[in-house]
Amino acid sequence: MMSYPLATWRLIRSAPADGATNMAVDEAILRAVAEGRVPPTLRFYAWDPPCLSLGRAQPVADVDLEAVRAAGFGLVRRPTGGRAILHADELTYSVVAPQEEPRVCGSVVESYRRLSQGLVSGLKRLGVPALVADERVENRRSAGPVCFEAPSDYEITVGGRKLVGSAQMRAQGVILQHGALPLRGDIARICSLLSAKPEPARVRARATTVEEAVGRLVAWDEAADALAAGFAGALNLRLEPGELTSQELVWAAELRDEKHATDTWVGRL
Repeated sequence: MMSYPLATWRLIRSAPADGATNMAVDEAILRAVAEGRVPPTLRFYAWDPPCLSLGRAQPVADVDLEAVRAAGFGLVRRPTGGRAILHADELTYSVVAPQEEPRVCGSVVESYRRLSQGLVSGLKRLGVPALVADERVENRRSAGPVCFEAPSDYEITVGGRKLVGSAQMRAQGVILQHGALPLRGDIARICSLLSAKPEPARVRARATTVEEAVGRLVAWDEAADALAAGFAGALNLRLEPGELTSQELVWAAELRDEKHATDTWVGRL
């Protein structure tokens, strides 16, 4: 494991919010970090109502829009890549840091590998067994519409089944990486929301939840505590609890209304 000089990052635990708000907040933090207004930030959040998110370049035709509406779920497009994720009963994390920060510097794969150390350390604190993150994916399965069908480089698996799905973007000299940690529930619920109707048994065979991995229900707060401790310990961080600044709140409201909640952005492909 790499060693890092001690650094202080901001830790934010956000109240549950709708999908457009969550994506707008992450992007507002990126802007604030880029302008040097705030330190690197680790944020934990949840989604209310549950929300289907598409990767930045994923066509909206992958979605059964009527099924999403009937379920009462939201629909957003992430500013990062990857495939569709149903955000329900999960803990979501985001890391926003300048590209020269030693914990995220280098290529996308290199930064994934470094940040996975914090995720693995936190998950071990929850008792998740047989975690694997330190490998490249040489034989990728064909890309389907579901993010959790197959791991990418240095994503975290348990017994060969994907547990954490992460994605990244780089803009203004800053890296934003966020990811989903399913805590409980049927990981294949997403299948009914997609136009291709993927086979639920296939998704269940390739992905898992924390509850399934450890054999008990893990609450959101417990998972957040464990991941914060994991990031702090593995990456030599001092995490100082904080809130969004007034400027970040203004930017987040603008980004939500003018971008992330609009059909122009969500349905652009």
